[in-house]
Amino acid sequence: MATDIRTAGLRSPVDIAEYLFTRLRQLGIKSIQGVPGDYNLAALDYIPKCGLKWVGNCNELNAGYSSDGYARINGISAVITAFGVGELSAINGIAGAFSEHVPVVHIVGQPSTVSQRDGMLLHHTLGNGDFNVFSQMSASISCAVAKIKDAYEAPILIDHALRECWIQSRPVYIALPTDMVQKKVDGERLKTPIDLTEPENDPENEDYAVDVVLKYLHAARNPVILVDAGAIRHRALDEVHRLMEVSNLPTFVAPMGKGAVDETLPNYGGVYAGDGSNEGVRERVEGADLVLSIGALKSDFNTAGFTYRISQLNTIDFYSDRIQVRYSHYPQVRMKGVLRKVIERMGKLSLEPGPVPSNKGPNGNLVHSKNVPITHAWLWPAVGRWLRENDIIVTETGTANFGIWETRFPKNVTAISQVLWGSIGYSVGATLGAALAAREQGKHRTILFVGDGSFQMTAQEVSTMIRQELNTIIFVICNDGYTIERYIHGWEEEYNDIQPWNNKDLVPAFGAKKGHYKTYQVRTIKEIEELFANQEFSSAPFLQFVELYMPKDDAPLSLKYTAQAAAKRNAQPTDEPSRR
Repeated sequence: MATDIRTAGLRSPVDIAEYLFTRLRQLGIKSIQGVPGDYNLAALDYIPKCGLKWVGNCNELNAGYSSDGYARINGISAVITAFGVGELSAINGIAGAFSEHVPVVHIVGQPSTVSQRDGMLLHHTLGNGDFNVFSQMSASISCAVAKIKDAYEAPILIDHALRECWIQSRPVYIALPTDMVQKKVDGERLKTPIDLTEPENDPENEDYAVDVVLKYLHAARNPVILVDAGAIRHRALDEVHRLMEVSNLPTFVAPMGKGAVDETLPNYGGVYAGDGSNEGVRERVEGADLVLSIGALKSDFNTAGFTYRISQLNTIDFYSDRIQVRYSHYPQVRMKGVLRKVIERMGKLSLEPGPVPSNKGPNGNLVHSKNVPITHAWLWPAVGRWLRENDIIVTETGTANFGIWETRFPKNVTAISQVLWGSIGYSVGATLGAALAAREQGKHRTILFVGDGSFQMTAQEVSTMIRQELNTIIFVICNDGYTIERYIHGWEEEYNDIQPWNNKDLVPAFGAKKGHYKTYQVRTIKEIEELFANQEFSSAPFLQFVELYMPKDDAPLSLKYTAQAAAKRNAQPTDEPSRR
């Protein structure tokens, strides 16, 4: 066998797969998720050798969702699929991570470089000799693509992709052909951690932007802070809380920013989402003469159907890679550096007395009898009273995503939802990943609220939770189908119906052993209050599964506003007739 002169003199030779997985472990990843396939099997052998845990999923779509949930708790994640059939099954989950700024490393086991070079007619291909078509699909939903074709350049490509994944907080794609798995690279590089520090702003540009921000902040009389998902994803929460503390300004969150702010602080005021806002919030935010908007993602569902009424003339937007002050743009001026200097140089603000956030969670509708059905208006404030510090709560696209707006969180509660991408079924996989990361971090409770229609999309991943002995608490909202879709269009149409399942029976069907799980059914306010008061249930000693029955025609008010706006927008006629 010929010796590669580029690798013959390596001081500490390691296989490429070992290099890659060691780098992942150095980034804080402890569990690798995915589905085995013949093009990635050899690489999977290196996972335990590198001190990592393999977590096999029921399918690649669920693996994509789960890696998203893991990254939201751990900071970054990794998922492995096989070429073609596997990666395409995962691509929806990866697209969601890209849309919502979640750093996921997607590793794809590919056919050998020789097979690709010769255009061989292999299984899992399109039969046309094109081995680049799938990576090209993923390129549009990845901030970096690394195709390992040569051992010499492999460490550079891997390190670059992993750095971009962290810095940009978006997925990357790493293609690992079967004949590259055991190729040798220089392990000396592993002694130097990947530089994950953010690029520094040009000092002159940063100082100018800070001065402009301070000018408008000192001129304002009733400014507010509005925090959104970008502050979470791009790790600016320390700066946000410091700004809240130093300025004492009333602070609100957008729906995607739920959980970004310590809701026990006296200047926290609730969720702002236009017409879907918490009570009293819309008037306070829209009446401000300056809004410090941090990490905004102004999508339709995040604004209750674009019902924001904040003028850009009264807004300063802080983004991960730029600042916008009113209509003036400051490109390549990253928000974290600007926020730090604004905090340092702020001094005393000239504020006028204004409405103070109540900092009280909604009580929900008062009921005269507790032997009545559970409603959304009652449920979500009650959930807030049941939650504990450090809980992780996952809510599915649908009623739960909107209901959580009415829940006031204890300290250090993390909320996971997919408001922008909105892929139905996401939450079940995301709960698996979040629970895996939570266990690694010593956190105890991971709680899921998912509708019965959404649950049918990805229910298999409860099997993986059982296999991994995760103590998740799962509430399946049984309300006869796709309620969010009904409110948009087709209230009585068959396409919004589902086949009712005996959902709780799936837990033993998936192999849970007696004594290692418990299931419940709750139909009235009295029954769920008793469940919340049950100390064994609340302590989450094992997986617990709750069928939570709610009326078919009930939904959070914010969902109704958003659905009405979506229906109107979907039916809006074009400005001119089609010419086709």
